[in-house]
Amino acid sequence: MHDPGAEANRWLDQARNDLAFARYALEGGFFHQACFNAQQAAEKGLKALHYAHGARTVLGHSVVGLLARLTSAAPDLEALGDAAAELDLYYIPSRYPNGLVEGTPHAAFTRSQAERGIAAARSILAAVEIRLGT
Repeated sequence: MHDPGAEANRWLDQARNDLAFARYALEGGFFHQACFNAQQAAEKGLKALHYAHGARTVLGHSVVGLLARLTSAAPDLEALGDAAAELDLYYIPSRYPNGLVEGTPHAAFTRSQAERGIAAARSILAAVEIRLGT
């Protein structure tokens, strides 16, 4: 039997873990990994909300797209649009050299970007947690 609450909790648990790792990566100077894991935290957090609303499958990796599909039921989430857009920038370039014009992800990303990414993910997860009552 499909339990939307249980599935949402699984995704939220992983989102929280990804955010914790992003903070760890930031402290270790792995800014590209911090950026990517912040994006992953937000993506999984929003997927948790989709599952809580009864979705059986949630496809896609765009934080903007996942957020947009929730705003008809929760228009106040639109305020997170800038945070989502920031995080979408980190999905590919933070991992793959060919996602950049030149150089490598580990050399391209900065502490400031990692801090912004973590703050953006934190704001999205906070909104998800409020909606899920956790």
